Amino acid sequence: MKVATWNINGINSRIRLVLDWCGREQPDVLCLQETKCVDARFPHRRFRAAGYEYVEFAGEKAYNGVAIISKHPVESVEKCLPTDGDATPKRFIAGEIEGIRIVNVYVPHGTLIGSEKFDYKLKWLARLRKYFDDNFRVDDSVILCGDLNVAPHELDVWKPSLWATKLHFTKPEREALLDLKRWGFVDLFRQINDEQQEFSWWDYFHHSFEKDRGLRIDHIWASPPMAEICVGCWIDKEPRKLEKTSDHAPVIAEFV
Repeated sequence: MKVATWNINGINSRIRLVLDWCGREQPDVLCLQETKCVDARFPHRRFRAAGYEYVEFAGEKAYNGVAIISKHPVESVEKCLPTDGDATPKRFIAGEIEGIRIVNVYVPHGTLIGSEKFDYKLKWLARLRKYFDDNFRVDDSVILCGDLNVAPHELDVWKPSLWATKLHFTKPEREALLDLKRWGFVDLFRQINDEQQEFSWWDYFHHSFEKDRGLRIDHIWASPPMAEICVGCWIDKEPRKLEKTSDHAPVIAEFV
């Protein structure tokens, strides 16, 4: 099974790009974040016409939004964390595919260090850890993927000294992400690529992509049984080279 995650930064404006990429790469499952559209406008028919018959999504106007696009049935779908209300931002979707629980998240940005939104980000990560504690064992088949909005290690930022006091790489954020990882997750990119330095996000300014000044904030993590059968995990930077593309690149993992 090939699983991909991609913060698409607006699905309706980039649907052709996504479908072309799916045609080339043929992921079995594609997890999207920042779809930025209400459910009524999600282009599910176009995915189904492209061979992805199973489409689950949770969206809102102009912000957030997550989706799972699959060639295989998606069962036991969840579209929010426990205690979330109807008005809660759409950042979480999960489903069981071929016996594997796939959890797709768009972790809050945080906006400003020390702000209420920054505190909300840390608490949201703690709630996600509790979700796994309450619902799964470490020996279950579980995949967590999405835009986690945190770069875990110095290798995951282009200039650690510059980013040490910036969002996505502060000590509180990294500690909150590490606590989530301690549930039992394996970072598949690091497992496969060891100390290779690659990024999944580059801002649109100052030729950051051309200069490779980015962060690795998009991740695919897995429980130990899934990590054992992972034969590859990579970041596909090709879509980031295109015009009017997302500022994120897809991350892909392959399992046997």
